[in-house]
Amino acid sequence: MELVHDIASLRAQLARWQQAGKRWGLIPTMGNLHAGHLSLVRLAQAEVDCVVVSIFVNPLQFGEDEDFAQYPRTLAADCDALRRLGCDLVFCPDVSELYPAQGRQTRLQADPQLASRFEGALRPGHFDGVVTVVAKLFNLVQPHLAVFGQKDYQQLCVIQAMVADLNWPIELLRGPIARDTDGLALSSRNQYLDARQRKIAPQLYQVLQDLAHNLTQPLQPLTDASPALCWQQLQADATEKLLALGFDAVDYIAWVDQERLTEVTVAEQPSVLLVVARLGTTRLLDNLEL
Repeated sequence: MELVHDIASLRAQLARWQQAGKRWGLIPTMGNLHAGHLSLVRLAQAEVDCVVVSIFVNPLQFGEDEDFAQYPRTLAADCDALRRLGCDLVFCPDVSELYPAQGRQTRLQADPQLASRFEGALRPGHFDGVVTVVAKLFNLVQPHLAVFGQKDYQQLCVIQAMVADLNWPIELLRGPIARDTDGLALSSRNQYLDARQRKIAPQLYQVLQDLAHNLTQPLQPLTDASPALCWQQLQADATEKLLALGFDAVDYIAWVDQERLTEVTVAEQPSVLLVVARLGTTRLLDNLEL
C-alpha cells in the first residue's frame, strides 16, 4: 500500500494505473477509521481493480463551534488497518495542499432543496463544504466508482444530486450502516461518549425500529385522525421516549421520501426515517428505510 500526501504523487500513481488499463474506486473519509469505513473498502474491492482511500479532515464542513480541532486524527492506525485489508493507495493531504489559495476558496453550493433542512439547517454551510471537498477529490482522483455510507443519509442524497447535476461519469455505491453488536450505528464520534452515555446510545436504534413498526401498522387509536396527525402523534411519542431514556435533546425525527427528502405522512412510497439525538455534546445520527 502506498501513502501519498501530495497531488503530484497521487497523479503519478493514477497515471500508472491508467496505463495498465485498471479501474479504481475512491472512498472519501476523515480518518479515525472504524469497521464501517472498512466495509466500504471491501465493497469497492469487489467492483474495481484498485482502491484509493482519502483521509482529510475538511475544515470547510465544520462550523465555528464544532470539533474541527479536536476531531480524532489517527493516521498510523488507519494505515495499518487499510494495509491489512489490501487497500492500494491512501491520499492524506495537508489543508494547504488541498486548499492552496490562502484567504479565499471557490466553493460549490449543495442543492438547496436537499441541503437546507435537517443537518443543513442546524449546521449552516456544512453541505457546501462537503460538496466542495468531494468535488475536489473527484477531480483529483478521477475515480470510476465512489463509495459512501448510508449512515449520513442526507449527505448521500446531496452527493448523488451533485454527481447527476454535474454529469460526472462516476458510479456511486451505497454502503449499509455498520452497527455495533448492541445496534449503535458506528461513528468516529462515538468515542466522545462516556460509559453512562454509551449504555443509553443503542436505544436510539430501538426507538427508530419501534417507530418504523408503528408506521406500517394500523393506528387504532387514531383511525379517525388524518395521516398527518397520526404521524405527529408518533413523532411526539418517540421524542418523549428518547428523552425519558436519558437522551439530552432530540434535534429532529423526520419521515421523508428517500430521494428528495420531502416529508411524507403515509407509507405508500419508499421512505426513510431520519433521527438525530444528543448525549451531552455528542450528536448521534441514525436512519432506517421503509
